[in-house]
Amino acid sequence: MKISKKRLYLILGCVLVFYAVLAIAPAFAQDMTEAEYRPFPVIGSRTAAWIAAQLHLLFGSFILGVPMFAVIIEFIGWKTKDERYDRMAQEFIKLCMGAFSTTALLGGVLVFILIWCYPKVMSKLSGIFGPTMIFYVILFFGETFTLYLYSYGWDKMQGRHKGWHLFLGVLLNVWGTAIMFVSNSWLTYQTSPATQHGVVSEGRRKSWIQEKLAADPALTPETAMEGVTSHTMVPLHNEATGEFMGTVWDAVNNFTWMPVNIHRLIGNIAFGGSIVAAYAAFRFLVAKTKEDKAHYDWMGYTGNFIALCGLIPLPFAGYWLGREIYMFNNTMGINMMGSLFSWLFIIQAVMIGVLFIGANYYLWSGMGRIDGAEIYARYRPWMIIAIIVSVAIWMTPRTLSKISTASELSAMGGANHPHLGFFGLMTAKNTAVNIVILTTFLSFLFYRRSGKTPTASWRKVGNITISAICFFGVVAIVVIGIVGFSVRTEFRVDVLTPWQVVIALVVMFAVTVLDVFMYRRAQTSGTIKWGEMTDRSQYVLILLAITFTSLMGLMGYARSGLREQWHVFGVMPDTSPDAFTPPLSEAVNMVAIIMVVFFALVGFIFWLGLWGEKKKQASAAVADAAVTAEGDD
Repeated sequence: MKISKKRLYLILGCVLVFYAVLAIAPAFAQDMTEAEYRPFPVIGSRTAAWIAAQLHLLFGSFILGVPMFAVIIEFIGWKTKDERYDRMAQEFIKLCMGAFSTTALLGGVLVFILIWCYPKVMSKLSGIFGPTMIFYVILFFGETFTLYLYSYGWDKMQGRHKGWHLFLGVLLNVWGTAIMFVSNSWLTYQTSPATQHGVVSEGRRKSWIQEKLAADPALTPETAMEGVTSHTMVPLHNEATGEFMGTVWDAVNNFTWMPVNIHRLIGNIAFGGSIVAAYAAFRFLVAKTKEDKAHYDWMGYTGNFIALCGLIPLPFAGYWLGREIYMFNNTMGINMMGSLFSWLFIIQAVMIGVLFIGANYYLWSGMGRIDGAEIYARYRPWMIIAIIVSVAIWMTPRTLSKISTASELSAMGGANHPHLGFFGLMTAKNTAVNIVILTTFLSFLFYRRSGKTPTASWRKVGNITISAICFFGVVAIVVIGIVGFSVRTEFRVDVLTPWQVVIALVVMFAVTVLDVFMYRRAQTSGTIKWGEMTDRSQYVLILLAITFTSLMGLMGYARSGLREQWHVFGVMPDTSPDAFTPPLSEAVNMVAIIMVVFFALVGFIFWLGLWGEKKKQASAAVADAAVTAEGDD
């Protein structure tokens, strides 16, 4: 793949500016401490930081998620000798190249905004995380040069050099994951500036005990440790002075760091897959030839499959993150799910419902281009009912006080609906989520089976076994959900809900293993007619990408808003004019604006790629014509 010098210099310039900003940020922030806050013109400091941070996060999620599955697809192509996989993986990385420079540019803008508008906050954070910021710059250098080698060396590193090219792809993902882990530590520390007693440094453990003894002279070192377990929260700051008392690793390894890492890692894969699928849908809709339609149909299916692979475990990771937030601060957890942000999570349920319904619709639509898939059509109405009912339960609010009139509340006898209120409890919602996930898994199982006839001698027993596993798995999940209404919250959170997750995962794993072996030597009874998908299905892929983007924006609002009037929760108060949590309506409007800007930038990047391809095709056509003319002479 060729690239003009002008474009290469532009990309390198953006990246180098970002490096320079990151390199000088700690010292610059520490020197600018005379002003606590500075206003940003016109739109205000918080709005400016919000827009820059969310756009940077969206592009960053894309360039971190796409290489993860690109290298896997490239490996499949290498092993199967199928050049289609190699071409698709290369096209994925091409999308990353334009997004990479945009990510670096937005990161530089964000750092400048934060240093200018919040010098005191940046001074404190850089004082704690200074070494990690330097490490971040080193990691970014590694990722940049590895990405360039991986992308521009694609055509050169074929044949016997393919193994080295795959190594570069793996290394690229190592750099990217490390960058995400480092930057997550800064954000999660602001939300949960504490760690667990079992992992805190020895110095902070001793100073924490001394603080407890100083606060209560009646305590002894022995009595001060009564009831302390490895999971006991240990604050990283002196509660009297606010002085940071831990180590850099203590600050990095805070309460919510690893849950956010896992949640974002899975989310990046799902988000990257959805954006790639949307790109493929756009190319499918504008394609002029059957070959192009077939290629982008296949690419869209692959992107949607990747998004599904990330979407299915994402609620489990989100549950773990929510549980850790509750463990860190119970009030923060209550605000998240039962008070300040409760209606935000109703919106989240609606949007996740759109994702699952859309993904299932795309799979069902895709089965229409496979001969022999008709045998599974009879299950579709029941699966639709299961998904719709489960999503309806998931989006049922616990209380209706914010949307009901006084007369309506009086008629209901309170804020809880007398008949549907129990669906608003988490035990009902967790049950519904698991059923939606298993139903979606079943849709993909039917899609995978379409057009194939198993030849295994034990196929009847296998189908009965698979049906039994699914049936008893759903029954077990529902029974656990019903039991959850009558047990203590701690038992439900620590025991019952994790068992629901385990059962769902075991069902999917066991069914997948059985199905793979049963269809290993299956006869092909129908072919997939790539390129014959409906236009409607492509618009669904675009809708899924829009929904993913909006969902990420809203969850970013929730994650930051949980701190309320604190820059660092419980340690550094926010005394700026923006020291309040914006209402949900304002957040929704802001996320909508950010989403429009994001897709405008993404569309521009896609257009540049399409424009470059057209120029290349035109040049190739001219060259072919010249060769033909010379031959005629």
